[in-house]
Amino acid sequence: MLIIGTGLSGLVGSRVRELLADKFDFVDFSLDTGIDITNQAVLKDAFSKHQKADVVLHLTAFTDVDKAWKQRGDKEGLCYQVNVIGTRNIAQLCAQYKQYLIHISTDFVFDGRNSSSGGYTEEDVPYPIEWYGETKYLAEKEVEKSGAKYCIARIAFPFRAKFDNKLDLVRKIIKGFQENSLAPMFVDQIVTPTFVDDIAFALTSLINRTGQGIYHLVGSTALSPYELAIQIAEVFGFDKGRVKKGTLEEYAKKTGRPRQKNLFLSNKKILQLGVEMKTLKEALETMRSQLH
Repeated sequence: MLIIGTGLSGLVGSRVRELLADKFDFVDFSLDTGIDITNQAVLKDAFSKHQKADVVLHLTAFTDVDKAWKQRGDKEGLCYQVNVIGTRNIAQLCAQYKQYLIHISTDFVFDGRNSSSGGYTEEDVPYPIEWYGETKYLAEKEVEKSGAKYCIARIAFPFRAKFDNKLDLVRKIIKGFQENSLAPMFVDQIVTPTFVDDIAFALTSLINRTGQGIYHLVGSTALSPYELAIQIAEVFGFDKGRVKKGTLEEYAKKTGRPRQKNLFLSNKKILQLGVEMKTLKEALETMRSQLH
């Protein structure tokens, strides 16, 4: 099966390509290959040359939340252009060439005020509170109205064993332990860290099913960053006593950007397809084994 992929050099995409290379052939649509997804003419020319592709896996996104906040409201800004216009271009071409679109979205489409013990489900209506999340939600709407056959896969706080170009949350914490520079960890926020390897194998199921809808491709443990740091210490053998408590509320006051307090996403829907999304402890232990 031939898959057009955007964002295949990123934190998630490069690992997806690595793990699924024996199952699928990937064509890289990126700036590295001369394809700017915000340029409709260039993108259309690229699509026309790969009409035999069955699936388009759209991972490319502007993901720097702080930089996005500085661009809020600016439709000419890079965040809006990549996340919304780029996605619109891709979705429209998927509809034209009848290719199945898997669009990668984010937990940041939610406001973080959910009080449900089971977390946000795919049926909950998004309500973003900052610009990155808003552009990603607008991107989802572009996909839904494009006429393409699609699946929206939301991911959250992805982490992996090795990736030199960008540190994820888990490796930032590990680095903090190693360099004795660990910042106070929030006790008043809930996140759903997700092992990238699990995302890759979950995507295999979605690619093979070509089923329409929204899925949360997230880990099976939701917890505070403080609890996350404690679990990392336990698995990697660091001193738990070095984990200090902090609060998101105080940090948000200093930075001035709205921040979501409860980003617990439910993964029950994807689990019903027979997909395994590891618990945090299972994922950390697998990650540790990959580092040795």
